[in-house]
Amino acid sequence: MGFHTVSPWSHYPRLRDTQALLSTVPTMELQKRDYHVERPLLNQEKLEHLGHWGPAPRTHQWRTWFQCSRSRARGFLLKYLPVLGWLPHYRVREWLLGDLLSGLSVAIMQLPQGLAYALLAGLPPVFGLYSSFYPVFVYFLFGTSRHISVGTFAIMSVMVGSVTESITQDEDFQQGTNSTLVARVQLASTLSVLVGLFQVALGLVHFGFVVNYLSEPLVRSYTTAASVQVFVSQLKYVFGLQLNSRSGPLSLIYTFLEICWKLPKSVVGTVVTAVVAGVALVMVKILNDKLHRCLPLPVPGELLTLIAATGISYGVDLKNRFKVDTVGTIPTGLISPVAPNPQLFAKLVGNAFAIAVVGFAIAISLGKIFALRHGYRVDSNQELVALGLSNFIGGFFQCFPVSCSMSRSLVQETTGGNTQVAGAVSSLFILLIILKLGDLFQDLPKAVLAAIIIVNLKGMLKQFTDLRTLWKANRVDLLIWVVTFVATILLNLDLGLAVAIGFSLLLVVVRTQMPRYSVLGQVPDTDIYRDVAEYSEAKEIPGVKVFRSSATLYFANAELYSDALKRKCGVDVDRLLAQKKKRLRKQERKLKQQQRDKQAGPLSAADSPLSPGLAPLQWCFVALGLPVPVTARTITIPSISMAAPSISQNSAASPWLPWVPQRWSWPTYLSKAAPSSGTSVSINVDTSLGDIKGSGVEDSGIKMSPANELEHVAVSRQEDAKAPDVSTLKALGLPRPDFHSLILDLGALSFVDTVCIKSLKNIFCDFREIEVEVYIAACHSPVVTQLEAGCFFDASITKQHLFVSVHDAVTFALQHSRSGPNTPVLVS
Repeated sequence: MGFHTVSPWSHYPRLRDTQALLSTVPTMELQKRDYHVERPLLNQEKLEHLGHWGPAPRTHQWRTWFQCSRSRARGFLLKYLPVLGWLPHYRVREWLLGDLLSGLSVAIMQLPQGLAYALLAGLPPVFGLYSSFYPVFVYFLFGTSRHISVGTFAIMSVMVGSVTESITQDEDFQQGTNSTLVARVQLASTLSVLVGLFQVALGLVHFGFVVNYLSEPLVRSYTTAASVQVFVSQLKYVFGLQLNSRSGPLSLIYTFLEICWKLPKSVVGTVVTAVVAGVALVMVKILNDKLHRCLPLPVPGELLTLIAATGISYGVDLKNRFKVDTVGTIPTGLISPVAPNPQLFAKLVGNAFAIAVVGFAIAISLGKIFALRHGYRVDSNQELVALGLSNFIGGFFQCFPVSCSMSRSLVQETTGGNTQVAGAVSSLFILLIILKLGDLFQDLPKAVLAAIIIVNLKGMLKQFTDLRTLWKANRVDLLIWVVTFVATILLNLDLGLAVAIGFSLLLVVVRTQMPRYSVLGQVPDTDIYRDVAEYSEAKEIPGVKVFRSSATLYFANAELYSDALKRKCGVDVDRLLAQKKKRLRKQERKLKQQQRDKQAGPLSAADSPLSPGLAPLQWCFVALGLPVPVTARTITIPSISMAAPSISQNSAASPWLPWVPQRWSWPTYLSKAAPSSGTSVSINVDTSLGDIKGSGVEDSGIKMSPANELEHVAVSRQEDAKAPDVSTLKALGLPRPDFHSLILDLGALSFVDTVCIKSLKNIFCDFREIEVEVYIAACHSPVVTQLEAGCFFDASITKQHLFVSVHDAVTFALQHSRSGPNTPVLVS
């Protein structure tokens, strides 16, 4: 094998430094870069021999699970307790100040959001503070992301609220019934424990890849629909309405209709309070956007609004004078842990799994964004374990399920946060409020908390602009976005997520069933083959058809692949095969009829019409080595046609006839006895007169004529023993395809199954029946291994039919194309 490469870098032998090489690229882009490689044609068999192929060594990773060593124990500890890995190397001088400022800023946002999102979950506000302390500190120990802010989150809260409100009665909670309050708290804490168990279990079995099934359009659409759910759920606090509790499909629609129906009953003081608080928050956020370059820290609009609203409510007495609903008593101090209620597990298992997946998807999505931005790695499986432990331990302290907040995470990053020390600082600040400052917020209006929630939904509601972007970029992703949004709005968050995931996976299957099938042509003066419908200069190779699919071939699209192949080739293969079988059956019936005629019985000498006195006629046939005719019949054979006899092959009945072997038919015998000089012999037999008229033979009375001699006819002695092939399309009078070779480009295949293997075998069989040879090109090594395991290769399909590239297959097919058919010799 010869191999020669002209490299564009060969003109610069002294350049060894990478930067120097990169600096020359812009100038070299204008030069012509040609390369030439000389190598033999390679099929799979030759490639394996050339490359010394052998199966890759199998690694038994499970054997290392039971090995114990000091380094393995240390690695195990650092893997599941990451704080021991980064905290000893903490850069105090560089990071501490930024983490302190970031933690304080996050805590200022955490306080009002914790109080507000507790109401969103259908719980008293103080439990939002608990959920802002315990889970955050646990994540500080086990988490791998440096910038996400774990704690209460609107989407998680609304999912928890849909569960608590569906099981307990909302009217009793509005009236402050103690038994309902205790039931809801127990329900939310049990749900948190169950969510934590799911997340820890999924993390330990390395199930972090489940987030890969949640595409970005799906997640963005789901969070947008959840923000709509959050918005509608807060309208009752904005207008001061008492609504019926609803859950399940269409609950959001019924709730919105009930709000519209009860709008005349709105409390004016509550509406004014919500509007003023919302306008103030919007103005502060606009100010932060305008002056973010000048301000070292963003203005804490939520905290200022919270303090101002509490002071005004206490001074004006909004609760008694204007019937504005307030937060009420907030107990100070921590509570003792409480065990969950296992009897509720059966009711909560479905919702718990949905909340676990959604919470993890949101956290890992934000975590990967920040990790890519700052150059570190986030372990998805450890993130599952960290979130699971946060929810599991928090559930014992009557917390509800949490995840990470988008807005707080952005604040934690932009205010100088470098590690999860910022999260620990924010949790300690929340602990201080729980212990000493909680009772100061008793007069805080719930309408202000609702306004804080609605204003913070602005970022997620802006995701509606995805519709315009996806319309231009990808209509399939747009379809996923729309279906996810509609399903979540109509069917609620849990069923909506299930429908969204199912639809996106179904769409993947459908897209593999509708790939782009193309016939490839060669780009001039290259070994590159592209779709002739897209590249006008790409031309098909005469006599060779190259077919490619853009998707892998498996059970769901194997039949579609075969149909598309036959359609693209321009040949009705099924119809041609049916006609061939029909004509072969007809020919077989005709041969059977001839055999029955021969087996009808021998003729006796008395039955012969020849006169015993016709000795010259007998002598002529004996001299030519031909049987003496009894009854005249015209037989057409490849080299001679004459009036041949239909006689018995029983030599006893006609002892004067030449002996004919039993395995020969009369046409075969006559072709054996015919002269091999390449001339056509015409013999007219007149059985009534006994005279023979012929020409062209010396020293005899027979006359031969070469007038019917045909060109390009050469019958070798080896082929003399073979009967002519009457099963070809030409012999059967059927049209032959305009190509002799079919090449299947299987470079898109990533795996094969049994249906795929069977379909490929059928393709080989069908096209060979219509005299088209099939080759395979560009298969990857794992696919070849799977083909071998599936018994694809046999005596008729070997690795010599599999080539490393399309160009190798095309070159081989052109070298081994079928020869032109010999013109048949017809002599009568």
